[in-house]
Amino acid sequence: MIELGTNLAALVERFEGVGPISGPALARRAVALLDLTRLDEACDEAAVAALCRRAETRIGPVAAVCVRPQFVACARGCLDRVGSSIRVAAVVNFPAGDEDIARIGAETAEVVAAGVDEVELVLPYRRYLAGDTEAALDTVTACRAVAGPDLTLKVILETGQFRDNALLGRLAREVIAAGADFLKTSTGMIMPGATVSAAAVLLGAIRDRGGRVGLKVSGGIRDIAAAARYLALADAVMGPEWVGPSTFRIGASALLDDLLEMS
Repeated sequence: MIELGTNLAALVERFEGVGPISGPALARRAVALLDLTRLDEACDEAAVAALCRRAETRIGPVAAVCVRPQFVACARGCLDRVGSSIRVAAVVNFPAGDEDIARIGAETAEVVAAGVDEVELVLPYRRYLAGDTEAALDTVTACRAVAGPDLTLKVILETGQFRDNALLGRLAREVIAAGADFLKTSTGMIMPGATVSAAAVLLGAIRDRGGRVGLKVSGGIRDIAAAARYLALADAVMGPEWVGPSTFRIGASALLDDLLEMS
C-alpha cells in the first residue's frame, strides 16, 4: 500500500495517467462492483423491472440496483422472484440535499418498510459549506437511527463542491463518525462528480478509520479506463484484498455494456 502523506498532487498525477486497461478479468471484477441506477423522472415500474433483469448479467450479477423510494417495492419483488442476491438501494434527500430532517426520516422509514438493503442519503452539503455543520451531520445520525444497524448507509457528499481537500477530509471523518457505512462522491447531477483527487482524500479518511467503511465513486465515470483508474487507486491506497462489493462500488450504469463486450 502507498502512503498518502501530503503529496496528494503526485498521487493524483500518477493515477490520472493510468491508460486504457482491458481484459476479461477487469470486466468480471468491475461488473461485480457496479450499482445500476435508474433515477430519472421518466422512470416507471416497467423500467425498474428492465433494470433488474439487466443486473443479472452473463458474467455474474452487479452489486446493487439503485432507485427512487417509490420503486423500492417493485425492485425488491423483481429480484426476490428470481432468487437474486443483488441488493436494492434507494436515494433519500435526493437530488438537492435540502429536505428537512423530519422529511428525511420519513423517507428513510418508507424505503426501509419497502424492503431496501441500502440507503443513499444526500448530505445537506450546502449547509455544511455554509458553516452549519452540526445540522448537516445530524441528518446522517437521524438516517442511521431510522435505517437501523443492519442496513447499509451510503452518504453522498457532492465532493465536487468542496474545493479544499482538508475540509473534504474533515467532512469524510465526521460523516464516518456519524454512522456512514459508505462514502459516495456525487449524485451525478452536479459536475464535477467523481475525481481522483476527491477519491484519494476519501480513501485516506477510510484508511484512517481502519478500512471499516466503503467508497462509492459516482459522477462522470463514462469509460472503462476511468473505472480502472479508481480501482487502481483503491488497490494502491487500501490494498487489493480490501476491494469488493462490501467496500467499493462504481456508480456508472452506462459502462455495463462495454464491460460485457470486453469480457
